[in-house]
Amino acid sequence: MEVERLGCMNSFVDQGSVESCRYFLARRTVLEMLRDRGYPIPAEQINLTLDEFRSEYGESPDRNRLSLSYSLSSQPNNKVHVIFCGTEPVKLAVIREIYMQVGKENLYGLILILQSKMTSKAREAIKDIFKFKVETFHITELLVNITKHVLKPRHDVLTEEEKQKLLKKYNVEDSQLPRMLETDAIARYYGLQKGQVVKVTYDGELTRSHVTYRCIM
Repeated sequence: MEVERLGCMNSFVDQGSVESCRYFLARRTVLEMLRDRGYPIPAEQINLTLDEFRSEYGESPDRNRLSLSYSLSSQPNNKVHVIFCGTEPVKLAVIREIYMQVGKENLYGLILILQSKMTSKAREAIKDIFKFKVETFHITELLVNITKHVLKPRHDVLTEEEKQKLLKKYNVEDSQLPRMLETDAIARYYGLQKGQVVKVTYDGELTRSHVTYRCIM
């Protein structure tokens, strides 16, 4: 009976590597993030199970195979590329190497998933050499999708046309709307830039049902 009980308990314990689990969770969140930004992400990619991920990528995944590239169906030139960096600190040489890989591609944006710190020189180099937007996330920020948290309100990004209708309706300037910093976790998740407006819908026992709008600053 004791052996049987231990066997049952072990069935609830993940026997795979922590490395593969971290990559799996981060990759899934990135795919969900891109989907929520409007990119056509296949459902089977998002719904890939941990076992299926390990079967395809192994217990120590090759980071190059985890790279992702997607374009908007309506705007083929709006292409984003995702690169998983290694566990070593991201230095200037690493950024230059990445630039050699994708810097001359016709990209709309680049997302770097870090596993260690990035040096100040590397961050400055990103601003200097890339002609498109480069976003950075630490892998620990992507182990959980923050938009799925039960206490997080719903966020909907307004189009420019919807934004102008809102401003006209209330006869206000966008600077008069409540603000959300560009560095806010939600703003970073959706890749929002200054001037964009999000509709925030609260629906809970504590917050009650109401809607507000925030402008990215």
